[in-house]
Amino acid sequence: MEKTFSNPAGIAPPISQYSHVVRVVIADTALIYVAGQVPLDPDGKLVGENDISAQTEFVFKQIETVLQSVGASLSDVVKANIYVTDISQFDKVAAVRNRYFVNNPPATTFVAVSQLVKKDWMVEIEVQAAVQI
Repeated sequence: MEKTFSNPAGIAPPISQYSHVVRVVIADTALIYVAGQVPLDPDGKLVGENDISAQTEFVFKQIETVLQSVGASLSDVVKANIYVTDISQFDKVAAVRNRYFVNNPPATTFVAVSQLVKKDWMVEIEVQAAVQI
């Protein structure tokens, strides 16, 4: 088994001690674990203040970037966990999510939380993917 831990260029650096993505190769399959992505631009500034749709859109673009850095894409995602601070915004987040997962949508967990690490973050999304190599 081979494990690779990385923090791709073009993504805000981690705010604590973690990797944005871990790629685990087992036989002919790469399992990819993407840490929860949040609405921070590469300079660490909030994107989409008070706009959960804009934050969600940005987060999915970040996830695409992270996946591409390890040879995967959104079509390889098998599981998504979505955390929001306001469950009444479900429809807005789901609308963005559904544009990114048109065919073969992954298993998904959607959870409301009291707060994310930073109070202005409205959404955080983590995914797992599997790629045959």
